[in-house]
Amino acid sequence: MATITVFGGTGFLGSAIARELVDAGHGVRIAARHATMPDWAEASDPVTCLAADIRDSASVATAIRGAEGVVNAVSLYVERRDLRFADIHVAAAAQLARLTRNAGIERLVYISGIGADTRSPSAYVRARAEGEAAVLDAFPRAMILRPSVLFGPHDAFLATLARLTLLPAIPLFGRGTTRLQPVHVIDVARAVDRLLGSHPPAPRLFELGGPEVLRYRDVLDQVLAHLERERPLVPVPFAVWHGLALLAGVLPEPPLTRDQVILMARDNVANPDMAGFATLDILPHALRDSLPDCLDGG
Repeated sequence: MATITVFGGTGFLGSAIARELVDAGHGVRIAARHATMPDWAEASDPVTCLAADIRDSASVATAIRGAEGVVNAVSLYVERRDLRFADIHVAAAAQLARLTRNAGIERLVYISGIGADTRSPSAYVRARAEGEAAVLDAFPRAMILRPSVLFGPHDAFLATLARLTLLPAIPLFGRGTTRLQPVHVIDVARAVDRLLGSHPPAPRLFELGGPEVLRYRDVLDQVLAHLERERPLVPVPFAVWHGLALLAGVLPEPPLTRDQVILMARDNVANPDMAGFATLDILPHALRDSLPDCLDGG
């Protein structure tokens, strides 16, 4: 049985990837700083946990020893004084890729994101793009997945929108016209399984979006309808959001960051000219159809 090491395997996406790989017949080694056995794992499942810091070469080398494939699903969304985007998405990602190649492991899947761009005003987005380049420099045959906004049971995206519907009015980013292509976490996990299967497709770069392109306000409308609530949607200029993010930045755990505001000002849609779910023979879940499962019926 092939063993796949999943770094970040306790996170929202990483846990889904680990579960999909187990269901597909792989042995899975979950590597994380605080590695714990997932709730879904049964005693008979071929799952092991290993404490590993992706920044530490010794623990990384131990985590990938004997593996036939590696997945890097580690992500940092908010910088701290002692931890920057470049530490995780560039330096650590490159180190993992290099150690994977040196160990003779042939398959590495790196999770990035749609919109990765070295010219972006967002430090997060720039680090994603720089990380892709660093990974490919260290492991030229690495496979890169760029998903759009992730959703699924117990996610951050839909859960946050559901909480917003408790307000008497819902503030929009701008006029709420930013286009998104929400993608179910299970569909991205299935894509990773396809890439690590016995007959992976030829492309090495994939952009993964759900079956619908929706404006941000359209997503809110779907959530409101599902929860059977009516709330006015109030446009708020991006300049105001940037000001709020600046004020929130002094907090230890800011509820809003400049990078998040920048991300919400730009469409997050898969490039139709790039390989995607169709290449992998996967029919992705629609957001509307998934709301009952994701929001537990409101």
